[in-house]
Amino acid sequence: MSEIILNAKNMTMRFGGLTAVSDVSIYLKKGEILGLIGANGAGKTTFFNMISGVLTPSDGTIEFKGETISRPRSYQMARLGIGRTYQICQPFLNMSVLDNTMVGAFLRTSSVPKAEEKALEVLRQIGLYEKRDTAGGNLTLPERKRMEVARALATDPDVLLLDEVMAGLNPTECEETIEMIRGIREGGISIIIIEHVMKAIMNLSDRIYVLDQGKIMAEGTPQEISRNPDVIKSYLGEKRHAQNR
Repeated sequence: MSEIILNAKNMTMRFGGLTAVSDVSIYLKKGEILGLIGANGAGKTTFFNMISGVLTPSDGTIEFKGETISRPRSYQMARLGIGRTYQICQPFLNMSVLDNTMVGAFLRTSSVPKAEEKALEVLRQIGLYEKRDTAGGNLTLPERKRMEVARALATDPDVLLLDEVMAGLNPTECEETIEMIRGIREGGISIIIIEHVMKAIMNLSDRIYVLDQGKIMAEGTPQEISRNPDVIKSYLGEKRHAQNR
């Protein structure tokens, strides 16, 4: 059985009287791709924000690489080895793709040559090397999403959190992104991915958790999730039928 690298226990996030995430426990094995699905507002990104340290959980603890963390901070989690992307790409518009990616690399080094070396390595890996001198503001949407992944990879993470990296992409671009994500996993990085593109999430994931109104509704393999009547009724619905046509 693979070693558990990340274990989030009883995670809860309250905003005043609103509970966005309630008593959610999720674990990730080394080398695994874990899918996280659910309707808009189900609490998926809030959960990412808690385990990456953007938000301090109201309750719960995180065990990451054997260390227990009760009040995560973003700089702390990044240094420990959690990288992430965001739903909305936010490149430095006037900086080159290379410089944008180097921003992530500076987490591990203060050396400009070493940061550049790491950034170029990552850009080759994800297919943006030829665009390295292009300004971030001149990239297409798929390229911006890849650059967002590149910046996260340049931090040299053990776990990568991908938040809707396929949103807005056409089917060909989604297939290319699926291959990119598989390549990242082959490089030894464990992945949690939030995605609404069901074909992608079902093809990529080893296991899937389904969030509903801030709580875990179901967990299992893609096959188990696709046959779960509660999941079909509340979330998959016509998406499942469309996928199987």
